[in-house]
Parts: sequence; C-alpha cells; structure tokens
Amino acid sequence: MSGPALLTMNAVAQLSRRVLHPAPFLHFLSRAFCNCSLDGDGDGVNATNDFGPIEKLIREFWKSSKVDACKEDDDDSRIQGSFDLELNFLDIAQKNADRVFDVLRQDGPGYNMKLALDELNVRVSGLLVRLVLSKILKIISYENKTLCAKLAYKFFVWSSEEEYYKHTLNAYHLLMKIFAAAEEFKAMWRLVDEMTEKGYPVTARTFNILICSCHELGLQRTIVERFIKSKTFNYRPFKSSYNAIFVCLLRINQHKLIEWVYQQMVADGHLPDTLTYNTLICAQYRLGKMDHVHRLLDQMGRNGHYPDIHTFNLLLHVLGKGDKPYAALNLLNHMREVGIHPNSLHFTTLIDGLSRAGNMDACKYFFEEMNKNGFKPDVVSYTVLISGYIAAGELEKAQQLFNGMIEEGQLPNVFTYNSIIRGLCMAGKFDEACSMLKEMEKRGCSPNFLVYNTLINKLRNNGKLSKAHEIINDMIKKGQYVHRISRFRKYRKY
Repeated sequence: MSGPALLTMNAVAQLSRRVLHPAPFLHFLSRAFCNCSLDGDGDGVNATNDFGPIEKLIREFWKSSKVDACKEDDDDSRIQGSFDLELNFLDIAQKNADRVFDVLRQDGPGYNMKLALDELNVRVSGLLVRLVLSKILKIISYENKTLCAKLAYKFFVWSSEEEYYKHTLNAYHLLMKIFAAAEEFKAMWRLVDEMTEKGYPVTARTFNILICSCHELGLQRTIVERFIKSKTFNYRPFKSSYNAIFVCLLRINQHKLIEWVYQQMVADGHLPDTLTYNTLICAQYRLGKMDHVHRLLDQMGRNGHYPDIHTFNLLLHVLGKGDKPYAALNLLNHMREVGIHPNSLHFTTLIDGLSRAGNMDACKYFFEEMNKNGFKPDVVSYTVLISGYIAAGELEKAQQLFNGMIEEGQLPNVFTYNSIIRGLCMAGKFDEACSMLKEMEKRGCSPNFLVYNTLINKLRNNGKLSKAHEIINDMIKKGQYVHRISRFRKYRKY
C-alpha cells in the first residue's frame, strides 16, 4: 500500500472518532478523494460510466418492487371480489385498446376514422388512452414513424372530444414521446404550448422528454433557458427549478450541460443546497474531474451544507473505485458518529466500487459486514458481488454465490442472470449459458433484451452461429423484442 493512501486511511480513522464541523471535514475528504485515480492515467476517460450501472440496477430493482398497501380485511370474499373486478376492468380496457388500435391501422384515403372509432362504442378513459398510445409508441420504426405520429395525434384529438373525458398529463407526455420518437419536433413543441394554454403543469418529466429528444448542445441550452424562465414550470417535489433540471440532466448523463446550468444559476443569484451539491459532485466525478469534486466539497462546507446519505453514498463509491477500503471503513464509522447510519445501499455501492477496482477480498469483507450490521443482502447486493466475481474471472465463486442467494430466498433478477450467462460464455460454457436462459424462464423471470443481446453476441463471436440463430428464432416465436431483431448484425446471413 502506498504512503499517501496509508496516510489518508489513518487521517480518516482519526477524523471518524469525533464529530466534525462540516467545513474542515469536507475539506479533508475532498483532499483524500482528489488523490483517487479512477483510471490510472488521471484523465477520467471511463469515469462517466463508473456509477451508472449500479444506479440503473438499483432503480430497476425498486421500480419492479411492489409495496403491498392493502389493509387487512376479515372478509376474504370482499377482497377477492374487488380483485376480480379490477382484473375484469383491466381486461376490458385492454380488449378495447386492441379494437381501437385495429381501427387506427386501417387509416387511409377515403377512410372515415372518426366514424369507425365512434362505431366501436368504447368508453374513453385515461387507461384506454394510455394503452393505445403505448401500443403506437412501441411499434415506431424509421419506416413508419410519420404514419405513427399522425395516427397517434388523430386518436388523441378524437378521444379529447369524448364526453366526460379530459386528457391527463400522462397522455400528453406519451404523445410527446411519440412525436420525439418520430422526430416530429415542431409538433412536440406545439403540444407543450397547448398544455400550457390549457393550464396543464409543465413538469420535470416534460423537461426530461424534451431534453432527451434534442441531441444538439445548442438546442438543449435553449430548452434549459426556456424552462428556467417559464412561470408554468411545476418542479415539485424539488425546492427549485434548477434542482429539477439538474436531476433530469444527471439521469440522461448530460454532465457537461450541468456545469453550464450551474453557471446560469449562480449568475441569477440562486444559492445551491445539498441536493444541488450532490448532483454537481456526481456530475464532476463522472467527468473524471476530481479537482472539481474537491472544490465543491470545500464550498459545500463553507456554505454550511453537511453531507446527507446521498453524498456519503457517492463518496463511498469514489473510495471503493479508488481501492481505499480502510478509508471507506472509517468513513462508515464517521457516518454513525454524526447520526447517519449506513444502510444496505451504502454497503452495496461501496462493494460495487471495490469490485471495479478488482479488490474482491474487500468486497467479500463488506458483504459480510452488511450482514453483521443487520442488513440482509437483497438481490441487488448479490448481483453486484456476482458481477464483480464474473469481471474478475472467478466464475466458480460467482456460481456459489448465485446458488447461495437462492437458498436464502432471494430470487435472481434479469441483471443477475445476465451476469451469470456472461460469465459462462466467457468460460466457454455455452451449453450451460443456454440452459441458464431456460432456467430463468422456468423461475418466472422473463429475459429482457440485455440478456438476449449478451448471449446471442457471445455465441456469434465464438462461431456458434446456429445456436445464436436458434435463440433468435425462439424470440420471434414468442413475439419478444421482434422490433429489435435487426440490431443483431448479419442476422440475415445465418
């Protein structure tokens, strides 16, 4: 271990024994993190994607989790009856959406679509509109994009004229996404103007759709300026429109644009808060600008803002990626001293960083510490460690952990399976990888495009063309991701 790293660890150990004032503590942390070389050459080339996968994994996991908000009821028949009614309502809405969609597809010269839709005699609801627009969004391709945009707008106008129905904000956002996918940007902006005129709030979601549709920096800056100046921009639950914009830009990896927006914020006389600093620090870290992270931490302390659980989460990842397990351990101790108790997310984020540094021994240690601190590892924690073992070429340990999580009652998700399948392919165990695909389906875990893409490309790259072709044909038979089959290069040459 190098001298500077050892000094850093000792210093953090001393600091963790007492509660510190924000400024000195942040000043020390920023100095320590500035010495973390993310890629060995200091240019931060790969830093942009360091923290992204774990964020995506955690987001997808919690998004797929469902909170049971039902209250206990002694009348089981009443619960079952309500459940049956809900299923019946959804089933009817889906069937009506299919009927509407069939009518829309018949549009052409001389065809009276409005009359045909009226004759369906379906009741227009927010759910019906969402189902139909979602169907159109799903089938958009380069060849039919103009037609899809027209059909979506015709249906949108027709449904708005129905009695007892008024479009929801979600419906507007779906139509905006269709216009964006169809590259009908003028129509998309007109829709935003229509929303404003009709009194709909222009939210952070609206901003996100617009900013994602523009790939030129100049247009993106124009959108930001428009939202900053807009009096109708509803940016709840954020305290300021700037924070809403920062979070949106961070989610779509527009890190350089975040720097520019921050300059506008300061110029307008607005003061940053902890959320602002968190997004700025994360953006600078992803850009590999550790000296800027240092300055932001110092500035954060001088302005009286102390790190929250999200700040510490990022700092733990930085220490993990910099292969500083002892400094990370002392930071965890300091968190407890100042009343911020580390949770499973902090441990998982640290393990993810350490696995990227290749320190699997430290990963195993903190994985066990998570258990000792009363946090039972969940599917995300297992997946992060399994992925680390796969990246380190330790397939056997990954498989042992995979089997262990099932024994502990944690069902693997698509990310877990994708890691194992990738590891099996890397080890040349292609038959086992294909069997794993079937196993996940038996366990009720439907493969997503990422899983198919990993397996098919690994098979193709190793000359297993017939096997890859077999999986693609199976996808087609099941109707899964058919619209993305063309992404597999040389598919027609099989």
